[in-house]
Amino acid sequence: MSRAVRPHIRGDLPGFRQRGLEVTRLEGFSDAVFGFALTLLVVSLDVPRTFTDLLVTMRGFPAFAICFLFLALIWNSHYKFCRRYGLDDGFARFLTCVMLFLVLFYVYPLKFLFNFTASGLVGGAANAITLKLSEFTLLMIFYGVGFAAVYLSMMFLYLHAYKLRNELELTELEKLDTRSQIWRFVILASVGILASILACFPPFVRYSSMIYLSLFPLLRAQRIWHYRRRAPYLETIAVSGFPPQIHTDF
Repeated sequence: MSRAVRPHIRGDLPGFRQRGLEVTRLEGFSDAVFGFALTLLVVSLDVPRTFTDLLVTMRGFPAFAICFLFLALIWNSHYKFCRRYGLDDGFARFLTCVMLFLVLFYVYPLKFLFNFTASGLVGGAANAITLKLSEFTLLMIFYGVGFAAVYLSMMFLYLHAYKLRNELELTELEKLDTRSQIWRFVILASVGILASILACFPPFVRYSSMIYLSLFPLLRAQRIWHYRRRAPYLETIAVSGFPPQIHTDF
C-alpha cells in the first residue's frame, strides 16, 4: 500500500518523515494535468500583432498571476501529501482523479472570475467586464462550490492517510500534523461553502467575494495553534535525537 519508510529523511515539516521518495505514475499524471491546466489559462491568448494589442494582453497579467497562484497552491498541497505518505492505493488514486477533474473543470470559470475582477481594477471602466446581478450571483455560487470541492477532495486524501496511520507507522507528531492539515482544508472548504450561501441572498452578494479575505487571519491563527501544539514534540526530538515513540491506536 505504501513504500518503505526511511526514518532519517526529513520532509517539509521538522520531525515528519518522508514516505514517498519516488515519483509514482499517479504523481507524474497529476503533474501533467496541472501543467495542462496552466496551459489552458493562456492558450486562448493570441500573439499580439501591435503594441496596443500587447498592452491589452498585459492587462490580463494580474488575473493570470492569481490563477497561477491558486493552481500552484493546490499542486503544492498534493505534492506534500505524496511526499509525506507515499500512498498509491485505489482510494488515493480515486480521490486524486476527482481533484484533478475539478481543477480542469474550473480553469475557465476561475480565469473568467479573476479577469472580471482585474478588468475593473486595471483596465478601467472602458475595458471592465459587466455582469448582471443574477449572473454575478451564479458566478460566485459556481466558484464557491468549486473552491470547496477542490479542498474537500484534498481533505479526504489526508483523512484517508490518517485512517491508515497504523499501517503508515505515524508518530504522535505526524498524527498531529495530519489532523492539523485536515482542519486546514475544512476551514478552506467551509469558507467556499459560506461564500456560496451568501451569494444566494441578494443583500449579501457583495459579501460572498469579501468572505474569502477571512482566510488570511483564519489560516494564520490555525498555523500558530499548530506550531504551538507541535513544539513539545520538537523539544523531545531535540533532546533525544529521535521522534517520539510510535503508539498504535486500537
